[in-house]
Amino acid sequence: MNVTIKKHALSGTITAPPSKSAAHRMIIAASRADGESVINNVAMSEDIKATAESVKRLSADVEFSGSSVKITGNRKKRGEELFANESGSTLRFLLPLCLDGEEHTITGAKRLFERPLTVYEDIFKSSGIYYKKTENSITVKGRLTPGEYEIPGDISSQFITGLLFALPECPGESRIKVTGKFESRSYVLMTLAALKAFGVDIKFSGNEFIIPGDMHYRKNNVTVEGDWSNAAFFKALGLFGSQVTVTGLSKDSFQGDKVCDELFEKIKSGRAKISLADCPDLAPVLFVAAARCSGAEFYDTRRLKIKESDRAGAMAAELSKMGVDVTVGENTVTVGSGLRAPSEPLDSHNDHRIAMALSVALTETGGTIKGAEAVKKSMPDFYGEMIKLGAEVVADEDN
Repeated sequence: MNVTIKKHALSGTITAPPSKSAAHRMIIAASRADGESVINNVAMSEDIKATAESVKRLSADVEFSGSSVKITGNRKKRGEELFANESGSTLRFLLPLCLDGEEHTITGAKRLFERPLTVYEDIFKSSGIYYKKTENSITVKGRLTPGEYEIPGDISSQFITGLLFALPECPGESRIKVTGKFESRSYVLMTLAALKAFGVDIKFSGNEFIIPGDMHYRKNNVTVEGDWSNAAFFKALGLFGSQVTVTGLSKDSFQGDKVCDELFEKIKSGRAKISLADCPDLAPVLFVAAARCSGAEFYDTRRLKIKESDRAGAMAAELSKMGVDVTVGENTVTVGSGLRAPSEPLDSHNDHRIAMALSVALTETGGTIKGAEAVKKSMPDFYGEMIKLGAEVVADEDN
């Protein structure tokens, strides 16, 4: 789908969409509990559908009703093939839970299986667990055992979260030690909060987790909080001549992307230097914000290569079409300024955050984005919300 956005300032108020990160974690925790749990305020993005349908095949009965999901634990479900689509969270969170003695296969998009998975591969193979990877699937069979696990902190916190979901059910205490720089720590804090809400309390100190064994998840009714990650795109509109207010966000949230307000202010004040170690998902919108202002220097950017796309390279390519020089280093990205109307259609690179970031920029310059349907991955109604704020959006569904 191609989307053309005309140059037009936006105004109004929008309620932050539900947090995709929180919803993933709550749905999975509920699926391990006996009895019926209800998760309220869930946005049915492609990623959340992948997680909900996967736990439905693995260990729970799942019913959808509007923005609520009713989940009832059902451990009799085993052996069915799971489909992660393009969701790294679904794949990495659920793989350890598939180690129940039965054979399980998780399938999905080819790009998903090009992202790093060696952390699990090494752990599983050293534990005698069957592990077979193809270009679009992983098959495992075996049981996760309690013990001590070392996880590098600079690849993805999702590996830590996956083990934190599975190890409490093992028959004995386990420990996870995070080695090296612990990036995206805030996402692991979100995991601990979701676990605690469903009766699993894990001790965390420094870079080490102590996980008691033989724990049981308990049913609960919970509500998903507003999402700072997607709210950041609407907040960024203020740097592009728009006046938009975003409600429904908690300043007390564990979400690392709540730092967006602070980072936008830094960008507005001059040529900022910003670390993306704890907020890599903000990279695309911060890059366009910097291009609109005085540029910026970003560091701790290495992990951008292993997201839904090579986000640093992709944003460099698209911003160059808008007259902005971007230099990508091994662990740095330098964004210039001078944003102008694109010389040709922009490309989402099949990445939802790139599509949304470029859409924000186009409200000031006008232009077209190819592959704009990528927003369905996390916020299917993104363009509808933009239109409510006054954006002039024309979608060509035939492309």
